[in-house]
Amino acid sequence: MDWDDLSVGSAGPPLEGVQLKLIDWPEGNYWAVDKPNPRGEIVLGGPAITDGYYRNAELGRDVFGVENEVKWFRTGDIGEILEDGSVRIIDRKKDLVKLQFGEYVSLGKVEAALKSCLLVDNICCYGNSYHTYLIALIVPNLKQLQTVAEKLGKSSQLQLPELCDDREVVAAVGAAIQEFGRESALMRVEVPTKVVLCREEWLPDSGLVTAALKLRRKMIEDFYRADIDRLYAE
Repeated sequence: MDWDDLSVGSAGPPLEGVQLKLIDWPEGNYWAVDKPNPRGEIVLGGPAITDGYYRNAELGRDVFGVENEVKWFRTGDIGEILEDGSVRIIDRKKDLVKLQFGEYVSLGKVEAALKSCLLVDNICCYGNSYHTYLIALIVPNLKQLQTVAEKLGKSSQLQLPELCDDREVVAAVGAAIQEFGRESALMRVEVPTKVVLCREEWLPDSGLVTAALKLRRKMIEDFYRADIDRLYAE
């Protein structure tokens, strides 16, 4: 890339004296061997890299390091190296999201709290800076969901696809999740306002979780994009 290039759409190349490499992020399905362009977490190295965060060694323990006498910093940004050597930022590894009014929410914190709810077998929360609230994508526990249906006067023998599509059941689960979130001492903005009940089981073969059953957040968001857009549009 020429230094006088005024094109837009990328962050440009690394500065002189700064090394850059990409490392795989399996949860997001980004790989340094991706074609046509390598993709992965951006890691910066060189003498310009600090030793860590000021007076907070614990915070920097997982992101600063030394390899082959070179100091490296894991940025948490997901980048793509373009043909001209410039770098485009395409995603963010950390689960911190900023809502419309500037509040930052840790999705991992919310998910860890709500996963203790008996209704939840698995959960992935979503939010962005265009909206004021979170949406929870929930893989529900079938037995608990059937109990909810029975309390609503429905057959306790309904199966997962029917239950996940039932508006009254979805509303009841949403209310239960909000109550559980408040009881778990989550802040108001951390409690999901709307929920999607997912009929699919999140297994490694589905591509929605890793072999270690960690959420592949980007894949889940893409898979349920229509549901997310529908709820935000309502």
